[in-house]
Amino acid sequence: MASIRMRNGAYQITVSCGYDVKGKKLLETTTFTPDPAMSPKKQEKAAKEFAVLFEQRVKNGLAMDGRKITLEEFAHRWLSEYAEVNLQPGTVWKYREELRDKILPALGHLKLTEIRPHTLNSFYLSMRKEGARKDGKSGGYSRATICKTHNVLSSILRTAVEWELIERNPCNNVKPAAAPDTAENIKFFTPEQTMAFLHYIEQPHTWEVKGHQRTDDTGIPYMVGAYINQKRVSRQLQVLFSLAIYSGMRKGELLALKWSDIDFAADTVSVTKAVTMVAGKPFIKAPKTKSSYRTVTIPHTLTVQLKQLHESQEEYRRKVGDYWKGEDFLFIQEDGRMMNYSTPYHALQTIIAQYNTDHDPENQLPRIPFHGLRHTSATLLISEGHQDPRTVANRLGHAQTSTTLNIYTHALRDGDRRAASALENILEPKE
Repeated sequence: MASIRMRNGAYQITVSCGYDVKGKKLLETTTFTPDPAMSPKKQEKAAKEFAVLFEQRVKNGLAMDGRKITLEEFAHRWLSEYAEVNLQPGTVWKYREELRDKILPALGHLKLTEIRPHTLNSFYLSMRKEGARKDGKSGGYSRATICKTHNVLSSILRTAVEWELIERNPCNNVKPAAAPDTAENIKFFTPEQTMAFLHYIEQPHTWEVKGHQRTDDTGIPYMVGAYINQKRVSRQLQVLFSLAIYSGMRKGELLALKWSDIDFAADTVSVTKAVTMVAGKPFIKAPKTKSSYRTVTIPHTLTVQLKQLHESQEEYRRKVGDYWKGEDFLFIQEDGRMMNYSTPYHALQTIIAQYNTDHDPENQLPRIPFHGLRHTSATLLISEGHQDPRTVANRLGHAQTSTTLNIYTHALRDGDRRAASALENILEPKE
């Protein structure tokens, strides 16, 4: 039975959990501070209820003491008791990687109470040194990577505070080197580049194949003369790239779309799920945040393209019969299964390379990642002054408008410059 005694306005609760090998009694102790607004009788009742729960945790081996448990021991328990219950599988997988590759090798042996702000500061500095990377690449980790490591560690230690193993989270008093200004590093198309790209993917592409030697089935070589080859971007890739630009959706959200998510009458797309990679395999999960659940309006011309894609897909499905293994996804592989996670990126790079081959250097497109189409969507809306940041944030699925503003400050600066020019044109005297 737990013993309870009042001490300095709080209740000290002690539970016996047996004896060690030398016969010494093992005790687990915790403190319960009742709500001062309660009456003395209710405070005492609340303390007894807490004591019962604490005793159960001790008997079940769940009670922990930050002075005795190492970060590695707590991290494993945190993964099984908290992360796997409350977080998405993809997030848990990333946390496991972060712990295995970076955090535990350096800090895993420390007791939770031994992890101090200066300990973390030294750890982050060591991550920036030459040879710190585990992937064999030269140099240390980037500032952005160190910030991600800090966030993982802070999340774990925040739970340790909530579970009353430590009094405060040491991560709160440490500021790792700030991540690079996201707005200065994102890649996107300008309005002119966007229009050129969308026009290009709708056109057939021709290129000359030079004369070359081939070998027939009998092994005899022969020459093939030069000829012109022609190829078109597939309809589904056209729709994928257009939808990415017009909706600003993330790649995982686009790949998870099913035809039931499209409202052809209302010209809208519902975002209710996303694809992530877990241990190298695709996994469909809930969207990134609650605000990521959203309905995005698209141009009617794009709805028409979607309807055409749906009709051609249904025709293909009937044609291939049992070969079809799909689940009604918009963007698919040959057998109807969801499009491979890496396909959007590689397809975009191929098209940009083809475009640049056909154009002079000064008119070529920048090599942006697939996520750059999402950045393009937001940048165009903000910089052209067509939409306020709150509307853009809603379309992107950002929980806070501040997130949108922080990422797309470059677009706001462009709009600000145009505003200054407009005022100058209005107010400056005309000669």
